[in-house]
Amino acid sequence: MSDSAIQWICEACGFIYDPAEGDPDGGIPPGTAFEDIPDTWMCPVCGARKSDFEVM
Repeated sequence: MSDSAIQWICEACGFIYDPAEGDPDGGIPPGTAFEDIPDTWMCPVCGARKSDFEVM
């Protein structure tokens, strides 16, 4: 499975980051692998840090 197909889940709220969708409201375009998101990015639902996400 490629990095762009791996989904990540926020341990705090359960939000799922799907690379195919990205986070356009957060400045992350569709097709962006989780590893390529800046470390300053935060969960769009609860504000958790990127480090609070785990691979699904």
